[in-house]
Amino acid sequence: MHKLAFYKLVTVFLFATVFLAACSDQGATVVSESDTVNIPVDESVIFITNAHIIDGAGNVFERGSLLIENGRISEVGNGIVEPLNALVIDAGGKTVMPGFIEGHRHIIRGNPDEWMANQSETNMQEFLDAGFTTVLSAIDAPQILELRRRINEGEIAGPRLLTGSFVPINSLPPGEPTTDPARTDVSRPPNRPTEPAGKIPDQVIIDAVNNIADQGFDFTKTVVTVTPNGPEVESLTLMVEETHKRGLKAIVHAVGKWDLLEVIKAKPDHLVHTPHIGQLTDEEVQTIVDAGIPMVSSLGTLGIFYDENNQPIFRDGYPYSWDTLPSVGQGPVNARLLWNAGITYGFGTDTTFNPRETLKHELKTLFLVFSEQDIIEIMTAHTAKAVFLEDEIGSLEPGKAADVVIIDGDPLDDLFDLLKVDLVIKGGHIVVNRM
Repeated sequence: MHKLAFYKLVTVFLFATVFLAACSDQGATVVSESDTVNIPVDESVIFITNAHIIDGAGNVFERGSLLIENGRISEVGNGIVEPLNALVIDAGGKTVMPGFIEGHRHIIRGNPDEWMANQSETNMQEFLDAGFTTVLSAIDAPQILELRRRINEGEIAGPRLLTGSFVPINSLPPGEPTTDPARTDVSRPPNRPTEPAGKIPDQVIIDAVNNIADQGFDFTKTVVTVTPNGPEVESLTLMVEETHKRGLKAIVHAVGKWDLLEVIKAKPDHLVHTPHIGQLTDEEVQTIVDAGIPMVSSLGTLGIFYDENNQPIFRDGYPYSWDTLPSVGQGPVNARLLWNAGITYGFGTDTTFNPRETLKHELKTLFLVFSEQDIIEIMTAHTAKAVFLEDEIGSLEPGKAADVVIIDGDPLDDLFDLLKVDLVIKGGHIVVNRM
């Protein structure tokens, strides 16, 4: 794309001599055929043309155009007239699609204050560079709220942030000391509890929810491993009810199929992650789908990452935990079964690694059981619904927020073209430009 221009030169052709004469008689300025006028470019009006458009609503437009006005999508499709004052972007046949949505992430690493001072600005730009215009931070230190404020007020560039905080709903004996609880997950046989967990007092749960709401978080979140005759469903139901009273949404982490089948009885709003412990039966799949609760993928989070020496590592950066390897296969199998039955299935990674590398990692796992078209649907409309912003983002439709990416390639032909992000628009503002 050419450097942003603030004026357009427009040649004014006047063919009606009668009009010219009339103007002359009335004392108006007559413009000759060779004259030009400067029309200021309004940067709130962006016209993307010559694009392969995947709109996230099931439509594909070849050589299509997209008009953005005042931060919103105004028109999309073919035959759209270019406004004279628009900033024009010739996509050159590249793919235009909705901005990516990360439905489950943990952002702050290490000491929160040091991270905010030294890494936050760079990390937020990394999300934009990878194409992410919205990110749900499921659990993070309270400093995440200050980060959200800085982004919202334009102090730093970054994706739209949704934030959650933790509410305990049972008390289990401490497990083995570990750098990541997923290494020794008590949801995984033979580690599953054989005794009921301790009950968290109701008032503690109520106070925790109110504290989260008072601070300004968007979500409450808890982690559930169901115990024999334990308090989990009752306490979770209370958490969900109190969360709804405060106008928030409730996220529940349940990775064993036994846990998931119990927690849906409490009617939470959002499920993480895909159940990767235990094979779902057809009847269990239908029970979960019938609950009508969206789920986020994070299929690759227990997969194998690699260090600079090509050594397998876990998501915590330490040597890989081979006991978790069966989940890498079971998760995608259950995901496909749930998809076939009609679940709302969003995209999420559940890591703290570089956003582009994590996107690549999750795509590899999704691609085991989903087509390119499926994955684009997952990453757009489904994830928007899973984070409760389907009226604002997730598709390129008139009236929605102008969150747009331009990709050098066609992800319907080669899925990993999603890694080739050339331009990102968030809320009508260009935040990445490699064109």
